[in-house]
Amino acid sequence: MKKILLNRKIPFILCLFYIVLFVSCTGKKSGPTTYEFTNVRRGNLERTVTSSGKINPVSTVRVLPQMNGKVEKVYVDYNDEIKKGDILAELNTDMLKLKREQQYASVIKARANFELQQISYRNQLALAEKNLISEYELKTSKTSLDGLQADLAVAEANFKVIETEINQYAYITSPIDGIVLDRSINEGDSVVDSSSNNAYSIFTLAENLSEMQIEASVGELDVVAIQKGQKVRFSLESMPGRVFPGVVESLRMVPVISNNVVSYTVIVKVENEDGSLFPGMTCAVDFIVEQSENVLLVSSAALRYQPTGLNEEKIAEMVFEAGLANLTSEQRREAIEARSREQSSSQERSANTSITSIMMGQSGRMMGGGRQMQSQGQNRAASPAVVIRNLWYIGDDGKLAVMRVQTGITSGSFTEILETENLEGKQVILRERI
Repeated sequence: MKKILLNRKIPFILCLFYIVLFVSCTGKKSGPTTYEFTNVRRGNLERTVTSSGKINPVSTVRVLPQMNGKVEKVYVDYNDEIKKGDILAELNTDMLKLKREQQYASVIKARANFELQQISYRNQLALAEKNLISEYELKTSKTSLDGLQADLAVAEANFKVIETEINQYAYITSPIDGIVLDRSINEGDSVVDSSSNNAYSIFTLAENLSEMQIEASVGELDVVAIQKGQKVRFSLESMPGRVFPGVVESLRMVPVISNNVVSYTVIVKVENEDGSLFPGMTCAVDFIVEQSENVLLVSSAALRYQPTGLNEEKIAEMVFEAGLANLTSEQRREAIEARSREQSSSQERSANTSITSIMMGQSGRMMGGGRQMQSQGQNRAASPAVVIRNLWYIGDDGKLAVMRVQTGITSGSFTEILETENLEGKQVILRERI
């Protein structure tokens, strides 16, 4: 019986042993927290909207034939430069020349019948003046004359149509000065006139390739930052390392919906003096929304850092004390009095919010210090995007400290710091090392 009780106690004793071992291991004091630092530096910063697009000529013209026929000769090829009125292709006119002879005979016959009827009518008119024929006979003669005159006009018009086809429509000419982008016919091909449902473009011409345009697709969330005249830069995969400039020409208000995603087409004007840009090339486009030159920059990750070794109350206390440093004596007194009236943690956070509001009120004075700014698409000078953030660092006493700073624009990786005090070179905490 004692042996059975002893066996039952063994698992219990083992459990106690592991519990004590776990507590002793986890209860050991960890070493001091180590940090990864970054420095506040001076440089240029910009905020952009990224998109993609396709390069196309500013203006293209599709040339269609004006008559049916077989292609006799083609005078131009791809990429040929042309002038307005140059002959691009010629259609065979053998059948048209036979029709012209046939129609010319019809004109002669119609003219002869008309002239004969003219003589007959004049005779009938002379007889009518002597009352030798009735008014009905005179009217009949006049009607025959008018009918034959109309037949002559029709015959002459048909002859002019054939002449026009031979002398003009059979020669397909360029309507503009430009370059041949596409040719879809060869000698011996048959074409149909543009009025037919089966008609197709036989030449595509570009007016000028020294000026091109990008058709970029911008999402509905970013399109509000795009305006006419805004600066743009773009790059091509086929030319790594090279960046091209551009300017927003227009924004098309018609939405493009694909897979429930709404986007808008933005037209960007670009120069192509060296001819390195080809129609149809795809490119990555950056619309420059805001630019800041020679400003203080810090890694955006440093602004997101929060100490893991401090509780919320301690962090709130340190942030409050740091916020007082940027206030005047009167503002500092008001903030301390407001905080003394608030007891709960939520109230403490409200007090910090009050400090932020006070700091925002004096942002106009804190944005000096020789800061140079350029704005694209928005009036940054009138309404700067200023936000109060925290930067943690190690003080001169070796302890963790925090400062409250105003931030401006951000590129995602870096954020602008708006400060009268020169923080250039200041070492701040980026993250904790594991």
